[in-house]
Amino acid sequence: MIKANSTNSDSLSFPGLQNQTNNPKKTKKGGRARRKGDRRRIIGVLGCTAERLKESVFQHGADLVVGPDAYRDLPRLVSALAPPPLPPPSSSASQRQQLDQDEDDREFNSMTSPLERALNVQLSLEETYADIKPVRSNPNDVSAFVSVMRGCNNMCSYCVVPFTRGRERSRELESIVQESTRLYEMEGVKEIVLLGQNVNSYHDKTEAAMFNNPNLTTTPMEMSKQAPKSQKELQYKAGYRTSNNGFQNMYRLRGGAGYYFVDLVEAVSNISPELRVRFTSPHPKDYPPELLTLMAEKSNVCNHLHMPAQSGSTAVLERMRRGYSREAYMELIDTVRDIIPDVALTSDFIAGFCGETQEEHEDTISLMEYVKYDQAFMFAYSMRGKTHAHRSMEDDVLENIKLKRLQEIIATFREGVQKRNEEVEMGRLRLVLVEGESKKSNANRRSWSGRTDQNKRLVFPTPGEMITLGDGETIVPSCLSQEAIRPIISSLQENFARGGSMTPNANVLMSELVNGPKVLLQAGDYAVAQVTEVRGHSLKGTLLWRSTIEDFHEMGLDKIVAKDAIGESPSMMLQQHHQSMAML
Repeated sequence: MIKANSTNSDSLSFPGLQNQTNNPKKTKKGGRARRKGDRRRIIGVLGCTAERLKESVFQHGADLVVGPDAYRDLPRLVSALAPPPLPPPSSSASQRQQLDQDEDDREFNSMTSPLERALNVQLSLEETYADIKPVRSNPNDVSAFVSVMRGCNNMCSYCVVPFTRGRERSRELESIVQESTRLYEMEGVKEIVLLGQNVNSYHDKTEAAMFNNPNLTTTPMEMSKQAPKSQKELQYKAGYRTSNNGFQNMYRLRGGAGYYFVDLVEAVSNISPELRVRFTSPHPKDYPPELLTLMAEKSNVCNHLHMPAQSGSTAVLERMRRGYSREAYMELIDTVRDIIPDVALTSDFIAGFCGETQEEHEDTISLMEYVKYDQAFMFAYSMRGKTHAHRSMEDDVLENIKLKRLQEIIATFREGVQKRNEEVEMGRLRLVLVEGESKKSNANRRSWSGRTDQNKRLVFPTPGEMITLGDGETIVPSCLSQEAIRPIISSLQENFARGGSMTPNANVLMSELVNGPKVLLQAGDYAVAQVTEVRGHSLKGTLLWRSTIEDFHEMGLDKIVAKDAIGESPSMMLQQHHQSMAML
């Protein structure tokens, strides 16, 4: 199968399909001549881009086009394109029975065959693939995506997703918890990423969910016939509310009984206190206070929120049909940082949307300067077919202006992220979920990397003491254990809190550290590292000891800069310890 790459609404490239239409052996209708012996090679293109540009895909030489909700139909479509072979002259009874079944399939397919091409791009209001076990591309990854919903109801004017992936529909909460539990207990996954196009609008409305969670007590003011029209428009069914009063929905039928995203996050985080939970990709309107409070209370729910602003101009946001103003978005940012002080915020921005003026672009720049995002995905606007903007707006910002504004947005982000990381990351103790050896690691300078709670990559040199496992091909670093470091850190914290000096104890502590028990550090472990260098979104640091989520937060090390919590000496001594081990 081929993945489609789309750069705009009219141009398309399919790796592997180039020059297929110029193949003299190919018929005009499709690829029936592409055979090797008696086997036919079928070229299929799957997904939302294939659904959107179906005729163009066939013109590029594809035989099969399947939309994102029709994957279950693949066996039938492939069989229609390439019916089972005729039975051999002699076969066993069991083979004959199977071939008789194949003959029935051939007879069914003959109603429409010979097919030159096959197509199913029908969207569904129910399909969530909840019972499908996905194949993980890398079974050794410590993090795994779990799809919780499909589709989108937001209808932003620039976005084609509602037309290619359909309306929102959510998986049953229990099936998500079961899949996440299996990944954690059976496959060694330490981080679950809940995945959905508009993930925080998740709403399980199955019969069981509506019975178990009627949500009658969280009802906003009931709408009445006497309520003013403007007030009616802001009301939703029981159980649903937006991030603040400045956010609205294009889709009015939200709410009602069932499980919401906060219920899902809590359920998955309850699987184990040592399982990290994060999610993507959300919409700013669906961050109610109860979700933010849960994130602040649960140490294994990551302090990282994607807050796609798209623009900093209220006028542009209105044309984009985003459902909020600049002021409402900024109020939400302030609320998030009040409730979760150590949160990392990321965003999306579009430069040069329809009708964008220089003043509106400057509003985006000033918003970025105010927030100082920890990461951002920034693009020049490219109009998509079928969208509201395509039907009713003009893509009137010149390409060179778009690119100029995009470069200014990128420069603003880079300056802001560097300043923010210098302010909030330097010297911090961070709990890292270790992913393995860094891509830039080499024999002369080995380093490993992982991600912090804030989803920032942190690279740290591994100590000199390395342990060879098995046949000698796998080399794993060792470090101090939580058990070895806990009494030392506790003693230092108590002494430091009383205003005592640590210098007289330095030699004793160093001796204890050097002679302390070592443990192996492997992918999937949690390790404490101190940030020593910041470079944009990435961090560098010093590995200190192996830990757990519970121990790290229980010691309060997530809230304070290292030198404020334990003084300067411990981290310096640990660095000296690593250096001394490297010289052995």
